[in-house]
Amino acid sequence: MSNNAPLSSHLKTQVPDNDWYKRRIIVLLCLVVPAFMLLLLRLFYLQIVEGENFRKLSEHNCIRLQAIDPPRGLIFDRNGRLLVDNRPSYDLSIVVRDAKPLNATLQRLSRYTRMPLDALWSEIEKYRNQPSYKPVPLLQDIGRDMLAVLEVNRYELPGIVIDVRLRRLYVNDQSAAHILGYVGEISSDELKSPRYASYKRSDIVGKAGVEKTFENVLRGERGGRQVEVNAAGQLVKILKTVDAVPGNNIFLSFDLGLQQKAEKLIDNVHGAVVAMDPDTGSILAMASSPSYDPNMFINGFSQEQWQKLISDPFHPLENKAIQAEYPPASTYKIITAMAGLQEGVINDGTTLFCPGFYKFGGRDYRCWRKSGHGSINVTKALAESCDVFFYQVGLRLGVDRLAFYAKASGLGSLTGIQLDHESAGLVPTSDWKKRRFKVPWQSGETLSVAIGQGYNLVTPLQLCAMIATVANGGTRFVPQIVSKIENASGDVIRKSAPEVAGHLPVSPDNLDIVKKGLWDVVNEKYGTGRIGAIPGVEVSGKTGTAQVFSRKTNDTENEKQRAERLRSHAWFVSYAPSDNPKIAVAVLVEHGVHGASAAAPIAREVIRAYLAESSSQPSGEAHQ
Repeated sequence: MSNNAPLSSHLKTQVPDNDWYKRRIIVLLCLVVPAFMLLLLRLFYLQIVEGENFRKLSEHNCIRLQAIDPPRGLIFDRNGRLLVDNRPSYDLSIVVRDAKPLNATLQRLSRYTRMPLDALWSEIEKYRNQPSYKPVPLLQDIGRDMLAVLEVNRYELPGIVIDVRLRRLYVNDQSAAHILGYVGEISSDELKSPRYASYKRSDIVGKAGVEKTFENVLRGERGGRQVEVNAAGQLVKILKTVDAVPGNNIFLSFDLGLQQKAEKLIDNVHGAVVAMDPDTGSILAMASSPSYDPNMFINGFSQEQWQKLISDPFHPLENKAIQAEYPPASTYKIITAMAGLQEGVINDGTTLFCPGFYKFGGRDYRCWRKSGHGSINVTKALAESCDVFFYQVGLRLGVDRLAFYAKASGLGSLTGIQLDHESAGLVPTSDWKKRRFKVPWQSGETLSVAIGQGYNLVTPLQLCAMIATVANGGTRFVPQIVSKIENASGDVIRKSAPEVAGHLPVSPDNLDIVKKGLWDVVNEKYGTGRIGAIPGVEVSGKTGTAQVFSRKTNDTENEKQRAERLRSHAWFVSYAPSDNPKIAVAVLVEHGVHGASAAAPIAREVIRAYLAESSSQPSGEAHQ
């Protein structure tokens, strides 16, 4: 049947379905035609309706993004008195791409600002690798007079940009400078550090002190704005703004009044004062002399000025309270007494004889009192600071057992205070000497260590923490410099709490014996620190005189200056009231000779001022 089918039927089955192709073309046209219509309408709108506006924008204007630096957080004392503020500053910069012709613009700018033309070119050269549309800083903090001149001549200065930035203001000049620190422009090395990954060139960062340690707290979050500028780079319109988030505010642990009192007391000497709350570890005052004005660093200074500052023989940039290391002298006898009592080599009834010297190894080791102290026990030995008594106790203990108690008291290691560049000091041991000098420890060296000389090195902060630990019964706290942190709205986001660093390995009974000796230092007629007494307040303490025979001096010094720099350092550590301590103080006077005469009066006045202020405040406010 298939073979006999008509030929026409075979042809019919092979003819394409034209209706199917037509339907596809119609669908395609329905999609394409509206799309082209939309494009035509959009082109009509952009070129005809908005053509003139966009022509002006393309010929004269452009859109740029500008960063908005966040206001840096403020710093207060514990009672809310402002220590570090922000002030407005007018900064001059230039956008090279807009400053055409560049040389003529710079010549006019040089005339108006009185800045040498070569200096202007030099500043531009520093930023030669950055895009030409980014501003190049030229002058900071130009002042209102120069601002007025530039504004009057603004149209002669294409590409010139004047921004208002906030700059740090240290309200009390040098006061608390070593605690607060200072800020400056971020360096090339800092920009490479992961810590500053989100920073850019010309940003301001903390360089020292609280400003550096709490940089992430104080900085805030950068904002920005989208602006329209004309062909001269001048602002035409602000299109969009994202506000910056201000940094958080920091409340420090010290009181400004007590801080300034301590600074005044050591203003005419070189040294340090540290005062601490024995029950919490909060720093109540920390003064270092000589000091400096952190406002100097805001706009920078010349290389000559910087060299003068860093070459000063008295190191004003050094925070002597935490960075400078000194022999602890007789203040170390507190360690020797605790170790001797706890190890059982002496007790409160043990008496040793002092004829004014101690014979050992074929030589005489002198006591500070040439006539000697006679038979003496541990409390009187502390009160009179008898060297011979502690020579003998030290020999019975040995250097390594002395080192154990010294380290347990916080010596020889960082205290953990949140300030940069703290020094650890040194507690010598027999192993340490073997590693350091490749020779064994000699017993005669233990005599020097037992009275705080020899290899011993401490910072004033370490000795303050040590005497505070004795005062509170044996709990060693991490020193705290910050009381609380608030956001810009005044909400507390962090409040400091006491942090225990360790405990003295000394029984309460033995610690009481030591504390009795420290009370005798100030309150008994034979005590070496009687000058530290305060009528109506029981003060306990310990004097110290640290020899500095090995100190190097400048060859240009005259004989008198050299003699002064070879004088002993003066120490006094103390706490009060003796039965319920509220404050512990360590004072170091460089080349002050005697702790009793040079350091004890300073500690006395700091204690007097603090207790007087505390008693005048309602209960709960003094130690908030």
